[in-house]
Amino acid sequence: MASSKKRSECPISTSLEIWGDKWSLLIIRDLMFKKQCTYGDFLKSQEKIATNILASRLLVLEENNIIVKLEHPESKAKVLYQLTEKGIELFPVLVEISLWAEKYYDIPKERESLIAKAKNNKAEFIAKGIKKMKEGL
Repeated sequence: MASSKKRSECPISTSLEIWGDKWSLLIIRDLMFKKQCTYGDFLKSQEKIATNILASRLLVLEENNIIVKLEHPESKAKVLYQLTEKGIELFPVLVEISLWAEKYYDIPKERESLIAKAKNNKAEFIAKGIKKMKEGL
C-alpha cells in the first residue's frame, strides 16, 4: 500500500484497506462503466457521496495506483479520473459481486442482460471486459 501501514499480511485485509469500503468500489464502478469521470460526476451519482469522503477516497485510490488524474480537454478547472491497468483488473471482483447480488436481490431491468451474459460464460465476459477497458488506456 502506498502511504499507510498494513494491519496484517493477509491479502484480503490488505486489499480491503485500499478498495474495500463501499465508496471506493462505487467510484471504481463508475469509472469502469463511464470510462472517465470528473469530481462533479461522482457527486451526481445516486448514492450521494459527501464531498469530504469523495476527496479522501479519490486520494487513496490515486496513491495506490488504482486511478490516475488526467487533464480535462475542455476545462483547466476540471480533472478527469481514469482507471489504471491495476484498477481495471478489479473488473472480475465487480462481476463476482454483481453475480452474488443477482442471486439474492432484485436487479434493475437494465442490468439483467449484462448479468445474463456474465452468467453464461463468465471467463469470456471478464476477458472481453478487461480487454475493452485496457484498449481505452
